[in-house]
Amino acid sequence: MNNGGNDCQRISRRVALSGAALALGTAAIATAVSQAAAQQKISQADAKYQGTPKGDQHCDGCLNFQPPNACKFVQGDVSPSGWCQLFTPKS
Repeated sequence: MNNGGNDCQRISRRVALSGAALALGTAAIATAVSQAAAQQKISQADAKYQGTPKGDQHCDGCLNFQPPNACKFVQGDVSPSGWCQLFTPKS
């Protein structure tokens, strides 16, 4: 059957709705995973966090520090001049 040079196929309603449901499900899963990752931070006490540096080690020089005052692994506000046992120097 000649469709007049139009090579596009029509998408059925079922296929369109299935695709939309898949996209929404994927977005919901991505949100849940990101929230779970955020909830896995440890307390400042467990990290042995202190608001002052330990020698030349300070949060601002740590790979896990997220300016202006957060850490990938420690809950709550973190001072750039603080320190904890999770300190990992930036390369």
